[in-house]
Amino acid sequence: MLIVHVHVHVKADQVEAFRRATLENARESVREPGVARFDVIQQQDDKTRFVLVEVYRAASDPARHKETTHYQKWRDTVESMMAEPRSSVKYTNVFPDADGWDCMNV
Repeated sequence: MLIVHVHVHVKADQVEAFRRATLENARESVREPGVARFDVIQQQDDKTRFVLVEVYRAASDPARHKETTHYQKWRDTVESMMAEPRSSVKYTNVFPDADGWDCMNV
């Protein structure tokens, strides 16, 4: 499993538009066979900051995700909404193991 945290800082006047576009992308992303989870979280004390928590089954799955129409639409739609370039950090899961993620998939 590969977990990617994508940190996004959105312009204050673009928060709702970013949320809409990102939720649309997330709903499509969880349908991909290589995606175990795709969570969108928003910072409580600064509504302009989001983290996308993307859990992939294999190291090659993020590249496949980036080839999808819904990702490319999201990328192009939200680019001008960001206050700064997004950044990401990659993690390897320790717990649960790969089988445990399947029971968590909604």
